[in-house]
Amino acid sequence: MDNKVWTLVRTLFVAVLVISVATLGVAAVVGGNWVVWLRAAAVAAASVWLVALAGQAARGRRSAYVRIRFVTLAAPVGIALIILAPDSGYPGWMKVEQGVIGVLVAAVAVTVNRRAVREAFPKRGKLG
Repeated sequence: MDNKVWTLVRTLFVAVLVISVATLGVAAVVGGNWVVWLRAAAVAAASVWLVALAGQAARGRRSAYVRIRFVTLAAPVGIALIILAPDSGYPGWMKVEQGVIGVLVAAVAVTVNRRAVREAFPKRGKLG
């Protein structure tokens, strides 16, 4: 397995972390409501976890890879719902921020769901 894939994945997850921490900073300046604080903190915590999972997947751990695949397929759906919900409690600037995060996470989903990456993590019992 090419480690360039996992370097890219880690870089994208670190970008999500940086953006979510910046969002906490913006919320501190402009006075975000509890929904903003909770979402930004949860995304920051999740991105730390995802960076760690990317490291484990780079070392060949299938369970980490499966978790990354699940999260990166589910998260953009949740983000789309946040963006489209008319009365979600999220200000417009945060919906834009979530859209950027959604694009980054979707890029990870595309990367980790490529055939070559999937084949590097066969299910148990499958030899080829």
